[in-house]
Amino acid sequence: MNKNLMHLEDLTHFLDEVSFFPLEIPEEELCERYERLYTGAVNDVLRELTLMDQALPINIMPLKMEMCKAGIAYTIRSNPDPTVGGEMEIRAKMLDAMPRNCCVVWDAGDEVEASHWGEVMTASAKARGARMAVINGGIRDTRQVLRQEFPLFYRYRTSNGSLGRTKITGYNTPIRIGKTYIKPGDVIFGDVDGVVVIPRALAYKVLLRAEEIKGNEKVMKQMVCEGFSAVEMVKNGGYF
Repeated sequence: MNKNLMHLEDLTHFLDEVSFFPLEIPEEELCERYERLYTGAVNDVLRELTLMDQALPINIMPLKMEMCKAGIAYTIRSNPDPTVGGEMEIRAKMLDAMPRNCCVVWDAGDEVEASHWGEVMTASAKARGARMAVINGGIRDTRQVLRQEFPLFYRYRTSNGSLGRTKITGYNTPIRIGKTYIKPGDVIFGDVDGVVVIPRALAYKVLLRAEEIKGNEKVMKQMVCEGFSAVEMVKNGGYF
């Protein structure tokens, strides 16, 4: 009997495999150049490439409105769990595996009670060279986190701790938040308008095109100042 009646090879390759192939420029330079942009321009480029679901859910927002940061995805997944055994051990391993220049992307699924990030986790991530964190879940110790000036995007705040409420079930593995599929190594970029995910294979291409769009918008503003009508601007390649 044929054991592969569903022909899952391509699906498995697309969804499961993670490849940290080199980027065209160093990761740190790539992130810094993204940080000179804004998520709207990046999202428009992704739309040009027919990628319509790269923005994380609209309820994931920055802890401070001026936060604008990019990093390389380092993923964590957790689920509600009333037990404690083994949680500290996996957290320690997760932290020690955290790479420099990463964006910690924590997917807590539909969790609405526990915090997943706080003062000590922030300090630990900073010490390992993380650039930012995106928490699809809860945070606490907010004043202490703010003092550390660490870019953080999150879904809700609560004083509830995580132990006895939730457990890490995996890290450095593909996850999905809302409609957006995220693999370790993808580029994460967030600002006041939310968070977008740029697939690693397209990260440099998207960067160059977004930089071009940012330059084009200076031209469009000049056209407005010079009194061009909306129809004239569209005829000259402008948009609104």
